[in-house]
Amino acid sequence: MKQLSDIKFSTLDLVPVRANGSAAQSLRNSLDLAQHVEKFGYNRFWVAEHHNMDGIASSATSVLLGYLAGGTSTIRVGSGGVMLPNHAPLVIAEQFGTLESLYPGRIDLGLGRAPGSDQMTARALRRERSGSADDFPEDVAELVRYLGPRTPDQRIIAMPGTGTNVPIWLLGSSLFSAQLAGERGLPYAFASHFAPRFMHEAIRVYRNHFKPSAILDKPYVMLGVPLVAADTDEQADYLATSVYQRILALMRGQSLVQRPPVKTMDGLWLPHEKEAVGDFLGLAMVGSPQKIRAKLEVLIEQTQADELIFTCDLYEHADRVHSYELLAQVMKG
Repeated sequence: MKQLSDIKFSTLDLVPVRANGSAAQSLRNSLDLAQHVEKFGYNRFWVAEHHNMDGIASSATSVLLGYLAGGTSTIRVGSGGVMLPNHAPLVIAEQFGTLESLYPGRIDLGLGRAPGSDQMTARALRRERSGSADDFPEDVAELVRYLGPRTPDQRIIAMPGTGTNVPIWLLGSSLFSAQLAGERGLPYAFASHFAPRFMHEAIRVYRNHFKPSAILDKPYVMLGVPLVAADTDEQADYLATSVYQRILALMRGQSLVQRPPVKTMDGLWLPHEKEAVGDFLGLAMVGSPQKIRAKLEVLIEQTQADELIFTCDLYEHADRVHSYELLAQVMKG
């Protein structure tokens, strides 16, 4: 049985934009956070592709990864993930092949099959391209070929890219990618930071379908976990109200810019909305280090996950850094 100290821990940064902030400041904060968690001992730092969302500044994911990798030295950086239906596989192979060539041994390519946006935005992104979630298995296979060894009869190559063997992960919030990752022998990251309901089933499907590959000889599971760590439970509960307001805004179709914490959420949400936000954040670790340690030990016991990747959307950047520092102390025992 795995112990908490056996588990690798990582960061998923959604590059949040504050109500009174700017995208430029958010991007600088992302690099500052990456530099801090690198010192704290985190394994990897991922950012996710989102579009048409005023509260998230990571749309140009590969460009941002170059900035983050250039400002750090040891931590792995990657996408959590690139939404592959939005892109031709060759383009992604060239982008991540370039990153791997510049920062060898530090780049991860996590792939998702959702658009990372609404359907109108997806059409604006793709124009004449017919990319859809249905093409995902074939697009993944094509991308793997571009990043793998060049074959004698290969007529299209990714340059840079060919032969770089950038590690590919499949990401998902349902069972489709779990099965595909298992069948392809790829590492799997489940989006339990916003869809915890299917977590146990997705892990089961992935492990049951896993076939050893040149990449992995046994399953590797990473789970997304929302984080609000503070010195006391009361302070964490207060800071978490910024997260609750953001999820509530997402559900209502409102602006996703970060809002400052409030003393109480009473009057800000209706009972059914409170319940829905609670379901969305069902895996959230909110509290003091002692409280979070106890909850994480239960999670590891139940899932036997290999790695946890934490997302922390607090209003003040200093609170986010402190939250990740406290978590590192918990994870290291």
